[in-house]
Amino acid sequence: MRKRLMTAAVSTAALALGALSGCGSSGGTTESGVSLVKKGTLSVCTQVPYKPFEFQQGGDVVGFDISLMDELAKQLKVKVAVVQTPFEGIQSGQALNTKQCDIAAAGMTITADRKKVLSFSDPYFDATQALLVKKGGATSLDQLAGKTIAVQQGTTGEIYTKENAPKSATIRVFEDLGLLTTAVKTGQADAGVQDNGPLLDYTKANPDTEVTAEFDTGEQYGFGVSKNGSQKLKDAADEMLSRVKEDGTYDALYKKWFGQAAPNS
Repeated sequence: MRKRLMTAAVSTAALALGALSGCGSSGGTTESGVSLVKKGTLSVCTQVPYKPFEFQQGGDVVGFDISLMDELAKQLKVKVAVVQTPFEGIQSGQALNTKQCDIAAAGMTITADRKKVLSFSDPYFDATQALLVKKGGATSLDQLAGKTIAVQQGTTGEIYTKENAPKSATIRVFEDLGLLTTAVKTGQADAGVQDNGPLLDYTKANPDTEVTAEFDTGEQYGFGVSKNGSQKLKDAADEMLSRVKEDGTYDALYKKWFGQAAPNS
């Protein structure tokens, strides 16, 4: 899905820098046999802003996804390095296949198409699509005939909107979540469709906007790794998720980043 505030020039630079760093650094293997792009480091691809999953806070990228990656790094006895790159390159598998990173943590829905190019961890978050509008705006896609709807490139929100919006609606595709939400807030778009988690979080800080509808798409997020020899890392991520759910860490992190108890906790 995933997502985030970055100019085209910066995005291109990030891709180039990521590819160079992947090729130029010596890889390493953890004590548990997990191969990494860079010795002693779990390189994590994401795209910000996608609050509360990943976002910039001071000079660091933080959030629910990053906290879970910290847990994985602790298990592997390495440190975390966040690599910011466009979501399109993440969900297509390009960022992982070119060794910009070891794992993708980007609020990414597990889909059949993505499973063709990525290996996913066990699901760690249930999501669905939602409709963001200015206060008093549309309460359904049907009310947006002849209107403009903002979506994010490469996301399930883009797919859902193109399949379900009125044919007379104009769909504007933005590179990241920050540009999408800004378009709605400033009136460049009459509504925006994206995952419910980040949109609900956005309305807390922007009370002139609201989520007026959610669409039950039955989505689940997973962490992505390359299909080329990353089975041990996938297994390690699954082990981490099982552990944090059993020992209460998952619930604590959920409450920290979402401000409420995790579902079924």
